[in-house]
Amino acid sequence: MKYIFKIAAGVLLTLLAFSCSDFLDKAPEEDITIQEAFLQRNYAESFLTDAYADLPMEIHFTDMADINPFVLASDEFNVPWPEKFGKLMNRGAWNAYNATGRVWINMYEGVRKSNIFLDNIHITPLSEEFTAKDKDRWIGEAILLRALYHFYVMRVYGPSPIMNYAADVSDDFTQIRRQPLDSCINFVLRECDRAIPLLPMRAINNRQTGRMTAAVAYALKARLLLYRASDLWNGNPDYANFKDNAGVELFPQVKEEKWWAEAAAAAKKCIEECEAAGYTLYRTADDDPVQNYYRLFLDRYNDEVILGRNCGVEPVPEKCGFPRSQGGWAGWNVTQQQVDAYEMDNGIIPITGYTSDGSPIIDSRSGYKETGYAEEAGPAGRWPAGVRNMYVHRDPRFYATVAYNGAMFKDKQIELWNTGADGRGNEGRDYCTTGYLLKKYVDETCNIPQGIFSLKTWILFRLGEIYLDYAEALNEAEGPVSDVYYYVNQIRDRAGMPALPKDLSKSEMRERIRHERRIELAFETHRYFDCHRWKIAEKTDNGPIWGMNISAGASLQDEAYYKRTLIENRIFKAPTHYLFPIFQDEIDKNPNLVQNPGW
Repeated sequence: MKYIFKIAAGVLLTLLAFSCSDFLDKAPEEDITIQEAFLQRNYAESFLTDAYADLPMEIHFTDMADINPFVLASDEFNVPWPEKFGKLMNRGAWNAYNATGRVWINMYEGVRKSNIFLDNIHITPLSEEFTAKDKDRWIGEAILLRALYHFYVMRVYGPSPIMNYAADVSDDFTQIRRQPLDSCINFVLRECDRAIPLLPMRAINNRQTGRMTAAVAYALKARLLLYRASDLWNGNPDYANFKDNAGVELFPQVKEEKWWAEAAAAAKKCIEECEAAGYTLYRTADDDPVQNYYRLFLDRYNDEVILGRNCGVEPVPEKCGFPRSQGGWAGWNVTQQQVDAYEMDNGIIPITGYTSDGSPIIDSRSGYKETGYAEEAGPAGRWPAGVRNMYVHRDPRFYATVAYNGAMFKDKQIELWNTGADGRGNEGRDYCTTGYLLKKYVDETCNIPQGIFSLKTWILFRLGEIYLDYAEALNEAEGPVSDVYYYVNQIRDRAGMPALPKDLSKSEMRERIRHERRIELAFETHRYFDCHRWKIAEKTDNGPIWGMNISAGASLQDEAYYKRTLIENRIFKAPTHYLFPIFQDEIDKNPNLVQNPGW
């Protein structure tokens, strides 16, 4: 059994070949072949389970070999740790030699495991306990896993090699080439269509939670087609001359408006099939808007979750998000830009822009006040009396997502100025850089000093995202028709927010949908890819990042603390930074694997 799992994990530094060095110190009785393993149902199932192990552990924003640098590389987030790869991206200091290659390596490792499984599952014998329907479901899972892994490569690198067979160690890997983007997209779409009839819409029992379903295939199609219709992938002139060394064009150059209609149709199909199967927007029993959003990410496998990644008892959110006085590192920090993006609870966006010194341009209709302090506590404890007025009467999702200076956390008010209970003090590298901690994903019932943590699930697809995918694609295809309003307003209603204004133009609705995605999907690895596919990252990910003046102040109501302060100036080089560089080591091994433009 050990032999089969060492084969499954064998991709290390080369594209898909696996190393034999792990097999040298074993007793002969430990060896069984792939074929022998697949003759036993339990071993075959274990192999399939292992193929899931490469799904991104995106709950780690700065660790796990930087498998998810994308949250930190967006304008949502900051951390105090300068060595993290996301910070290299912020500084524009990344290149083909230091860029993390884990996405490339891990995803193709998952592809290889899926391919080996698909090549061998046919020999696994049927029985009363393992029927033809069971085998078909496993085949569907492996097909869809392989498609999903290819998508995760594409969203980072663009045109990629398509590996739809189990490569052998004797293969010539220097012949592997990147395929045109359209070919990659069509491959994933076909694989989804192959998988759908083989899979149930939902997990058939608790043991199967976190496995591939037809709902995942519908959701992947919706997201992929949304990406294809967007500016980065749809006739992007920046890649007009991007060809491989045989002269094959890797990016399509004809801008197709029809892709928006196809994306809308795929998202609507996903919604219809999911809702028929019982998926729905999550709400708590008392329908409290703050808890509706906060608990969505803590109540594992609720009815909104289409695909989640089991993370086990995972302490990272608490260690990084808890304030220092309660044992945390206080290192997951929300930017001032993200805080400013939250609407007032009357539905008006309070900050419409900035002056050169970072001062906000305030919409007077919103009721937002940059100065002064709340005389009374907010409803349901959203804010305590005495906090800065800039934190009162905001979108309920703000209170579920952001812990601000003076907010209540485990029955204590947070003190984020340097000399406060949760401030940096005079020592240590673990501190809040912006004056805001990330509360989303952080389970307040945990206790760091006592080592009490909770099971976590990272949501890879959820129904709320598909609502917004559909609204965006439909607005681009047909304008702000009734369904566009309906699905955005469903998201807003769950959050306790008023409906969108009537009679918006297409461009106005586009901006409202983009804004809604920024709030609803915050810190879910969407902001980075949204800004890239919209080709606005040169604005959002470039330039100053602001926060509060954590080095000043001596009390909750000390004015010095609330001066907007420059945290850092970020660098985004367009168009180079719109795609990751393939790690140079991979390029050196395979001369036919061309590098992305600008790297």
